[in-house]
Amino acid sequence: MPVRIVQSKQNARLKELRRALAAPGRGAGSEGRGLAGIEGPNLIEEALRAHLRVPCVFAAQGFEHLLETLPLPTDTEVLLLPRALLDSALATESPQPVAALVEPPGWTWAHLLDRPGLTAPLLVVLAALQDPGNLGAILRSAEAFGADGVLCLPGTVSPWNPKSVRASAGSVFRLPLLATSETELLSHLRKAGVRLWTTTTHQAQPADLVDLAGPVALLIGNEGNGVPGSLASKAEGALTIPCPGPVESLNAAVAASVLLYEASRQRAARSGGPQQHLGGRR
Repeated sequence: MPVRIVQSKQNARLKELRRALAAPGRGAGSEGRGLAGIEGPNLIEEALRAHLRVPCVFAAQGFEHLLETLPLPTDTEVLLLPRALLDSALATESPQPVAALVEPPGWTWAHLLDRPGLTAPLLVVLAALQDPGNLGAILRSAEAFGADGVLCLPGTVSPWNPKSVRASAGSVFRLPLLATSETELLSHLRKAGVRLWTTTTHQAQPADLVDLAGPVALLIGNEGNGVPGSLASKAEGALTIPCPGPVESLNAAVAASVLLYEASRQRAARSGGPQQHLGGRR
């Protein structure tokens, strides 16, 4: 693989990494096909395991050994640079000594709704979710409990935000993920026969009493304002998570995880087998 030493902040690849980390989502994803920035050997390894294209890897001088165990393709460019220069491009308080540019997966609606063997899609819809840590945690839970994809409505933080990527622990590389509009969302769900359930703490049905084993999409709202009323009114109904303790509501990522677990539990009970992914994505 080609290896180059970089000494300037004006290096084109380094500037590209800086932009990708500072403004994630601009061009990154199935539509723009731009590159996303990731940080650390563990995430780079996860991206490679997910068969993502990794056109460029950055390593601080003296830390080249961290790349030795990574199965980098022969066409991946490796840039070696002073630690301070790499740190200046990274977004974390304690930057890691390696980073990379990756090409996000090119997911489409077909991956979420039309894969062979997929009869009862389980989707998560995020409405203006703002906290990148919450989004990443939801992606991780969605993959863990066998969801078939996550849909991001306008106002939702980019899943390629560095904090989202880290919190997802690699799920962002593997789980089908789309940014969409409300109109497009409702049209595709209607055509596929997927029932949309909103979430709220008042005047809603307990999640364990609702059939979540069929084709369903779980709507998770903004941390402060919840699901917009105009969108909630178009849902099949509203779900709530009964909490016996003196807590009015749950963190968005926790609520999504509990609902995904309940959906997974119901699907396992209906299939008569252990909890496992039912859509055949893996």
